[in-house]
Amino acid sequence: MAETLTPIKAIRAKCLDCCCGMANEVKLCTADKCPLYPYRMGHNPNRAGIKLTDAQREAKRELAKTLKNHK
Repeated sequence: MAETLTPIKAIRAKCLDCCCGMANEVKLCTADKCPLYPYRMGHNPNRAGIKLTDAQREAKRELAKTLKNHK
C-alpha cells in the first residue's frame, strides 16, 4: 500500500523530483519565484513562530492518543 503523504511531504517530494533526487540541490535551489520554494525543505515557514507550552504539548499528545484509539 502506498504511503499517504502530507501536503508538506508531497511538496518536498516534488522538489526532489525537480532536482533529480539530489537533496543538496533542493537546498541550493534558485527558483525563488516557484510557489513551492518556501516549503522546499519540508517545513511550513508559516508555522515557525508557533510555541507550545509543556502543558499544551501534553494535551495534544493525549488528544492524539484518544483519536488513535477511536479508529
